Amino acid sequence: MQKILRIATVIMTCLAVGYFSSIVTRDNIPTWYVNIVKPSFNPPNWVFAPVWTILYFMMGYAAGRIWNLIDKHEAEVKKGFLFFLIQLALNALWSYLFFGLHNPMLASFEIVLLWLMIYETYLQFKKIDKVAAYLLLPYLAWVSFATVLTFSIWYLNR
Repeated sequence: MQKILRIATVIMTCLAVGYFSSIVTRDNIPTWYVNIVKPSFNPPNWVFAPVWTILYFMMGYAAGRIWNLIDKHEAEVKKGFLFFLIQLALNALWSYLFFGLHNPMLASFEIVLLWLMIYETYLQFKKIDKVAAYLLLPYLAWVSFATVLTFSIWYLNR
């Protein structure tokens, strides 16, 4: 039961971060975001919510699997979890920088740091549980796409 509770706790934490990030995002889509120039490969707005929900769920499940191995790999789990928490905070910060401050330039630099922290989390998780690490790959791929998109928006609106 404790293993399920750990996984559920991390999934709910990730979904909560996503929810609170979506508040600043939602409020700015019809006012600011709709009026900026976006590249031709920008997905329709309806794509983002389901994709992020799935990614937050996968991230939480991955981190929960890692947390459940703390008895066997305490030092590695703590290190991996630290990187996980850092990337989760950077994930939330991106929404504030891009949508809250309307600053694609700052968001462009921050998302590179986010990508690096996700990658480091992946590497740390891989040392402990390969399945947990692989669960982060779609997130890494989506943030790779989001990085190109963010830089493109910055470039088109400078």
